[in-house]
Formats: sequence, structure tokens, C-alpha cells
Amino acid sequence: MTASLPNSVTEMGSDNQASASADAVPLLDPSTGKPLIDPETGEQMMGVPAREAVPILDPETGEAMLDPETGEPLLALADNSETDVPLPDVEPTTALSSSDDLREAVTERSETIGDIVTTLDSWALEVGSMRVSLWDAAVSIGVVLLAVAIAWGLTRLSRRGLRRASKLDDSQRLLAEKLITIIIWAVAFLIGIDLLGIDLTALAVFSGAFGLAIGFGLQKTFGNLIAGIILLMDKSIKPGDVIAIADQAGNETFGQIRKIGIRAVSITTRDEREYLIPNENLMINQVENWSYSSRRVRMQVHVGISYACDMKLAQELMLEAARSCPRVLETPGPSVWMAEYGDSSVNFAIHCWITDPELGVGNVRSDVLNKLWDLFQENNIEIPFPQRDLNLRDNAQFQQLVAAIAQRMDGTEKDGN
Repeated sequence: MTASLPNSVTEMGSDNQASASADAVPLLDPSTGKPLIDPETGEQMMGVPAREAVPILDPETGEAMLDPETGEPLLALADNSETDVPLPDVEPTTALSSSDDLREAVTERSETIGDIVTTLDSWALEVGSMRVSLWDAAVSIGVVLLAVAIAWGLTRLSRRGLRRASKLDDSQRLLAEKLITIIIWAVAFLIGIDLLGIDLTALAVFSGAFGLAIGFGLQKTFGNLIAGIILLMDKSIKPGDVIAIADQAGNETFGQIRKIGIRAVSITTRDEREYLIPNENLMINQVENWSYSSRRVRMQVHVGISYACDMKLAQELMLEAARSCPRVLETPGPSVWMAEYGDSSVNFAIHCWITDPELGVGNVRSDVLNKLWDLFQENNIEIPFPQRDLNLRDNAQFQQLVAAIAQRMDGTEKDGN
């Protein structure tokens, strides 16, 4: 099918149509650059070359042809590869549409500043149809800094407001801070893109690559982020809790949770050593929480006394030593259990209750043992050393050994005299 493309007139006579058919060239879709296909016949459309995209006229009626899908006039360009008709040069588009609007607004208000802005805009780098000037870069940096400053300020204000909320506990407050922080920075990012006039459809390829990077490179990071939010939501671990941990050598110790971050949980031990444990590890591994449902913790102090001592008196002294420690609770009070009959001593276990395990348990054990040492010395309670009984069997070799030792001792006495 051959269609007419008017150049300087809107209607064409039959003679003009005949000449147009003789000089007709394949038509291209100006939006895609692909051959333009007739929706009725499926053939490539032909027409008179034009310098710009123009509506296609029906050769029979002379009216503009409409797209059957959108109802809008069909536009076409001639295939310049088969004709010498020059096409208009495409002006490079600026990277940021908002910079042009801002430049015009500044120029209207002040000619001096407008001249400076125009000079900055004249220093540009063109890549294909994209034009990036120094003014565009300055606007971009300014918008980014403004968005970051506003987001940072709103985050600080939200944290202050949440700290004043008395109805929220520590875990709820920290969870609210994290969620509000994520929302604020996401909104700041979208507003910054809108202010810069960046078309989000241009980021389609980038978003696909970014999603792939998240799936592989940032999988653990986002896993730890979600794990930290879940830990705060179910309150199984919260700041201030005391949990038992193990170092790389397998030695178990305990520490207090100081902070639940985006990636890891900060735990400080009594040695002021700080462990950073990934949130995901606390989700999938067993955790011993000393203050999950109650802050009361029972600790044990092991003591052994001689078999010849008064057991009742020794137990009373153990209770007295435990009650003398300021950190040991009165209710429930301390108790003494006889644990076993050992090789050299009768072993007892003193049970003490405390409510501040974050201050340490070794110092409580030391206080009880020091007090108990003084009480045992005052009441003649013996703490025995390891004892062993040796039984020697009598035989010929043993008799010879005894005789040799006796002769040697006799010789030593004679020499002394």
C-alpha cells in the first residue's frame, strides 16, 4: 500500500498522488525506527519522504489514518537509507529535566546569577543523545545533599519522639526506630529521584541487575536485616538481656546485649570484650537467655569438707556465708544441698539467687567462699587435702628391699657416730 505524506500542504490531488507514488519510499515508525506495517494488509507502507514525522493520509480519502489500537493518527518517517532526503538533527536531551526549569527560574530572578548558571550549563559532556553539564552535576549534588540532610534530621527527631514514649519497652522502641528509619530513607530516595526529574523507567535494567546482586551478593545482609526485625518483634532477644555465648575456641561465657543492629547483635562480656554475632545466627541456633522471662538467676557454689566434721554445723555456716553477700536474694533465699560423698571429702552445693547477672556471677561466688573460709576457721571445719591409702603386698622381693634399706640406715648411723 502507498500512503501520502504531506510536506507543505494538507491535501493532494490525483497528479500529486501519482508523482508521490513514483517517488515513494518505505516508511518507518518514528517511535521505534522499525518498518511501518499496514494494519489491514500486513504489508510495509510506502510514502513520500518527509523531513519530520507527519500523519499518514489515506490515498483514497485524503484523511489522516488512525491507529486501530489507540485511535491516534499514524505517524511515519521515510527510510533515509533509500533516499537522499536529509532528516533533521536530533537535539541532545539533558540528563535532568529539573535543572532546566531551575535554570530558567534563576535567570528570571537575577541576570547576574543567570549568566553564571548559563556558563555552568555551557560546560557539558555529550554522550550520544544525552547531555550532562556542570550545572546538572551541581543540581544533582545539591538535591542529594538536601535529601540526605532532611532524612537524617527526620530520623533524629523520630528517635527523640520514640524515646519519650513511655508506653513502649526497649524492644518495641528499637523496632519502631528501625522501621521508621527505613521508611524515611526510602521516601527520601524516591523524592530525590522525582526532584532530579529522572525517569524511573530508565532504571529498569539497573533495577534488574540490582535485584540480581541482592539475590547473590547481599543475600546474607538482607537475611540479617530481616532476622533482626523478627527478633525485635517476638522479643526473644532484646537490649539488656544476658545470654550465654561461646567463642571460637569453644569456651562458653556470658554477656549482655548492648545493641541490635542492622547486621549483627553487639554483646559485651564482663571482660569488656564485645562480640558481634550476626542476627541470622541467633535465629537458627540455640540461645541461652538468662533474662528472657525473668531476671532471677540461680548460681551454685561448690564446697567440700572433711568426713570428720560436723555436717549440720557446716551447712549452717554455708547458709550464713551466702546470706552475708549483698547481691544474694533473701526471697527465694539460699539453700545447701549435699551433692556427693567424694574420695576425700563430702561435697556440698550452695544455691544462691541473684537478679543482676550482667554484673557477673564470679564475684558473688568469690564473696561467698571468702566469708565461708573465715567461718570454717573459727569453727574448726576442715577442708581436706586429697588422701590416698597405699597397701603393699609381702613377698621375697619386698623383704629384700626392706633389708637393704635397713642395712643402709644402720651404716649411716655408724658413720654418724
